[in-house]
Amino acid sequence: MTEDAFSEHRALLFTIAYEMLGSAADAEDVLQESYLRWSAVDRAEIDHPRAYLVRVVTRQALNHLRTVKARREEYIGTWLPEPIRTGPAVGDDAILAESVSMALMLVLETLNPTERAVFVLHDVFGYSHREIADSIGKSEVTVRQIARRARQHVHARRRRFDPDSQATREIVDRFLFATSTGEIQALMDLMAPDVVQIADGGGKVTAARRPVIGSEEVARFILGVARTSITPATRIEHATYNGMPAARFLTDGALDWLVAFEIHDGRITGLYAVRNPDKLHRADTVRLLDRGGRGAAGL
Repeated sequence: MTEDAFSEHRALLFTIAYEMLGSAADAEDVLQESYLRWSAVDRAEIDHPRAYLVRVVTRQALNHLRTVKARREEYIGTWLPEPIRTGPAVGDDAILAESVSMALMLVLETLNPTERAVFVLHDVFGYSHREIADSIGKSEVTVRQIARRARQHVHARRRRFDPDSQATREIVDRFLFATSTGEIQALMDLMAPDVVQIADGGGKVTAARRPVIGSEEVARFILGVARTSITPATRIEHATYNGMPAARFLTDGALDWLVAFEIHDGRITGLYAVRNPDKLHRADTVRLLDRGGRGAAGL
């Protein structure tokens, strides 16, 4: 039995927990709780450490998700997932990149906890209905029904996007330049007509309480924010968050806020601005994500 099985599979376990919870902080809490259980178990009784650990993390994440659901319903303003900084390798796995994108994570929030667990484990990580049934304490027939319902729900609401690449970064560069020069038409030309801008301030900093929709409305909103929030002391950096091209806005070396860009067919279709300081504490850490080498049917 490998003593460091938990460390060996940590990236996989974190990815599962994060996709189920939408919060890196909550995912880390789940991993800590799961590690304590792993430390206390008799390893000689475990034939397949990874399968055991996935079951433990799934159950802990489900319990945690049921607890935080009510809290999120009382959230001030629009709730966005806690952004995670991802490496370039995420873009090499189209299923993984889409599954952690802001847009899909928001869709997953509309599922109930069991539906979310089943969808994530089956459609993203490729686990069989029988394996999932063992993990969540449901019958295989029930899991199949839940999987079908969750998939239909997600596919009806999903948004396409292009992962971070040189081409998408060039569009972000043009967006930032147009913002700095105040060229509203140039901004509008970079965005899809039905572009959506969502900001998360958590009631702790100034942020739009509702989504802003439409290229002209978003362009005017962005220019207004730039006039009040971007100063000569602001440094802007490129980065990748949730598999998406992003811009980090720093003052005196400290991260003030970040924006992840959803881009499809050369146009910006979504902007996700995270300003809640509670969601930026871990935003500098590059997260290793992993689907565990399982086949998956695709999103």
